[in-house]
Amino acid sequence: MRHVVFNQKGGVGKSTITSNLAAIAAQQGRRTLVVDLDAQANSTRYLLGDAADTPAPGAAEFFDTTLKFTMRPVRTADFIVDTPWPNLRLMSASPALEEMHGKLESRYKIFKLRDALAEVAADFDEVWIDTPPALNFYTRSALIAADGCLIPFDCDDFSRRALYGLMEAVQEIRADHNADLRIEGIVVNQFQARASLPQRTVQELLDEGLPVLQPYLSSSVKIKESHELARPMVHLDARHKLTLELLALYAALQPASAGKAVRRRPASR
Repeated sequence: MRHVVFNQKGGVGKSTITSNLAAIAAQQGRRTLVVDLDAQANSTRYLLGDAADTPAPGAAEFFDTTLKFTMRPVRTADFIVDTPWPNLRLMSASPALEEMHGKLESRYKIFKLRDALAEVAADFDEVWIDTPPALNFYTRSALIAADGCLIPFDCDDFSRRALYGLMEAVQEIRADHNADLRIEGIVVNQFQARASLPQRTVQELLDEGLPVLQPYLSSSVKIKESHELARPMVHLDARHKLTLELLALYAALQPASAGKAVRRRPASR
């Protein structure tokens, strides 16, 4: 299963959700690959820590090869590195992704990621793709390569208004390029159960029949510690409330739950 985590709004937790769900998959014995397509490289830093400062071939180098003709094909595996966590590997990001974006778009290399992931399909049970906060070449490549799309939502009115255009964009990719793509659901992130605004905002999504996933991910200072230490929550504090929520969210996304976005109403104040 290939999941892409996408929202055009920045700061909604794409890298956090990608890395933590992938870490859970790997911790449960699934051979897991994270593909970081965001030039900010937050997932790369999160999963590698200080090792992210050591240059290694990654997504930028992979896409660069697609711009060059060669008689000797380069293997996708050459752009994938180990992380400190068993069963979890990474195609890393770097600022070079931003530099080559225009050239990749003009040369229409939009299907190369899909082809690359097909090449290593037998090596991984799950692929998680982190995307930049824009509907650009890299995001479209990810949506074309993926089976499902998760949409992080941070209980903000701007995020709510942007959801409609975002979902339309995903459906357009599905209609034009990837008939297997589906929206797996909206992941409510940084939820504060005792605050009225998050409750009201999420309730509006529920009232509109949007596929809001359960459970909601709580707002927690612990996630900042997780970022700083470069340790996904399942490895930092397995019993923390947020870790348990992430575990439950991952379980809800498994094949037995496919297509059954679970909805709930926020608890009253």
